[in-house]
Amino acid sequence: MISEQVRTDARLLWDYHQMGHALRPCSVAIGLGSHDLGVADTAVDLYKRGLVPLLLFTGATSPTSKARMPRGEAIHYRERALELGVPSSAVLVEPNARNTGENIRFSRQVLEDVNVEVSSVLLVSKPYEERRAYATACKLWPGVEFVSASTPMTFEEYVESIQDVGLVIDMLVGALQRLLIYPEQGFMISQTVPPDVLDAYERLCREGFTRRLIVSESTTP
Repeated sequence: MISEQVRTDARLLWDYHQMGHALRPCSVAIGLGSHDLGVADTAVDLYKRGLVPLLLFTGATSPTSKARMPRGEAIHYRERALELGVPSSAVLVEPNARNTGENIRFSRQVLEDVNVEVSSVLLVSKPYEERRAYATACKLWPGVEFVSASTPMTFEEYVESIQDVGLVIDMLVGALQRLLIYPEQGFMISQTVPPDVLDAYERLCREGFTRRLIVSESTTP
C-alpha cells in the first residue's frame, strides 16, 4: 500500500521534474529514447502542428526497453512516426546512445553531419525526465535554446499507464538524485531544488524508493 504522504511527495517531484516551457517553433525535435513510445507520439504531434520541420530519435537499448524495443529505441520510435504519417525524409535516427549525455552529443553530431543548422531544439522526453534532459543539453550543447516537451499527463495518469506505482516513484527519486549530484561531475548545469521538493525526496528515500539511486558513500541519502 502507498500512503497518502508518499503520493503527495511523489506529486511534488513529478511537478518539479517538468519545466513548464511554452512550446514554440524550433529547428528540430529530438526524441530521447526510452521504453515509452509516448515520446515518439508527442514528437509526431509537434511535427504535425508545424512546430518543427524535422524529427531526430536517439537511443539504443537498455534493460528497461530491450524487451519492448529489441531493434533499438530510436528505430522503434522512427517506425512509430512513419506509422503515424510522418514522411521518412523528415525522420533521422541516432541508434547508439545509451544515456542522456550520449543522446545529446550523438544527436548533435548527426545533425552536423547532415548540415542541419540548429539554433533551437524541442527536447522531447518522458514527463519526469524533462528537467534532467534540459540540464544535460544546456551543459553539453551551449549556444542552443532548448524547449522541454513531454506528453501532458498527471502523476496518476502516468502511474496508470505504467501499472507500477513503486517503479514510477523509484524513477522520480532517481531522476532527482541525478539533478543533485551530476552538476558537480560536469554532466549537467546546476538547478535550484526548492526545499519542499528536497524534503519530499528525502522522505521517499527513507520510505525505500531507492532502486534507481546511484549508490556510493557520497550519494547515499
